[in-house]
Amino acid sequence: MLFNSLDFLVFFPIAVMVYFALPFRFRWLFLLAASYYFYACWEPGYLLLIIASTVVDYVAALGMGGTEDMRVRRRYLLMSLLCNFGLLFTFKYFNFFASNFDFFFDFYRLPKPMLRVLLPVGISFYTFQTLSYTIDVYRGDREPEKHFGYFALYVSFFPQLVAGPIERSTRLLPQFFVKHGFDYDRMRSGLLLMMAGFYKKLVIADRFSVYVNDVYNNPGKYHGMPVIAATYFFSFQIFCDFSGYSDIAIGAARVMGFDLMENFRRPYFGTSISDFWRRWHISLSTWMRDYLYISLGGNRVSKLNWYRNLLLTFGLSGLWHGAGWTYIIWGTLHGVYLVISIITLPLRTKLHNLTGLTRVPRIHHVLKIFITFHLVWVSWYLFRASDLSASATLFMSQFKDFTFFDPAIFEPLNSVEVIVGVLAIVAMEIVHIFQGRGSVEGWLLRQPLPLRWGVYYAMIFVILAFGKFTEQEFIYFQF
Repeated sequence: MLFNSLDFLVFFPIAVMVYFALPFRFRWLFLLAASYYFYACWEPGYLLLIIASTVVDYVAALGMGGTEDMRVRRRYLLMSLLCNFGLLFTFKYFNFFASNFDFFFDFYRLPKPMLRVLLPVGISFYTFQTLSYTIDVYRGDREPEKHFGYFALYVSFFPQLVAGPIERSTRLLPQFFVKHGFDYDRMRSGLLLMMAGFYKKLVIADRFSVYVNDVYNNPGKYHGMPVIAATYFFSFQIFCDFSGYSDIAIGAARVMGFDLMENFRRPYFGTSISDFWRRWHISLSTWMRDYLYISLGGNRVSKLNWYRNLLLTFGLSGLWHGAGWTYIIWGTLHGVYLVISIITLPLRTKLHNLTGLTRVPRIHHVLKIFITFHLVWVSWYLFRASDLSASATLFMSQFKDFTFFDPAIFEPLNSVEVIVGVLAIVAMEIVHIFQGRGSVEGWLLRQPLPLRWGVYYAMIFVILAFGKFTEQEFIYFQF
């Protein structure tokens, strides 16, 4: 069930009303049933995968909690890792790895093993969420959850089930034990956040998807400015698509009284690649930091090993996004960016002092944002392209027949649609600038009632008038 569908607009209000109407002792059961129904709307059979992961990790955690013997605890953890990564590998990565060993099957004249299965929606998200629980229990950071129903709800909670945020059990699980009464302020705050998410998804992301798809699905057809524009548009498409989902998920949970973690914090205002990743897909970047990077030794090792840890963490982060070399190289490129930034820090500091940039902090700040954004922008050529060949073709095409005022820029999408989309981005970024100075919601609540409701109705009007109601899937569903 898509957030941007009529089904969800019917499902969600009913779910909220029933949730608050039920006695507290039955609410977990209703939310679990609603979450399973929400997921089953895509493919009922794949619900068995979530249930399998839930049962295995519930049993593994209880086993670890029942003994102090680290060898036994490691066996239970290994059971959890093998089950979860085994399912993830089978459904998401098997065909990728099999296709990269063509030479082996050709040499021995063996049939190539390929699985003809659909990728279960959100499998990477709920796999990492439930794994964080068993790892935390193994480390002794939390006690195992005895109530199977509450644990199952933690794994499958419908607002963030298929595209995050990837929640930790220490944060989300305890909230299911708290009775949430209907709160008007929380409902208003949640609905406002949901509206912001629908604005990002329907007005910006789905509008520019037409332009981006036309250019990126036809490498070599466009040259110069259309290719450059498509990559700029994709930068905002993927941000608005993914952060829009997160806003709707966090807002929907907030309406019912639950707090989900912030997943995006104005990432294109980052002043370095490390700052960008502190702002972009925060739930994944912190997961990779806490469960992979630190486990490898983090920066508490020799410099060469530190660089290795960064490259490995970001390379695997890229692999998490998709079974393809474009994703692996995209992630590794961000690791390379970080390694280069560490190596060149003394040189850059001297350069800033020599040029006097440190004496004009505002200009220096804007320059760092500009450079960081365009380093990320270059990496999107890899992320969006269908394969490495298409990525190289598109990247080189931007330099061919380049002119600043190229009328061909409006070929993939008519001029009115482009202008509406650009204006929508400008409006969003103005709000982001104000968010950097304080809570926009807090400011709005301090305004007179007519102004507040005028803003609410204006947001609804813009979404209804300029949104693309084509029920396009969210980009991160494929991950």
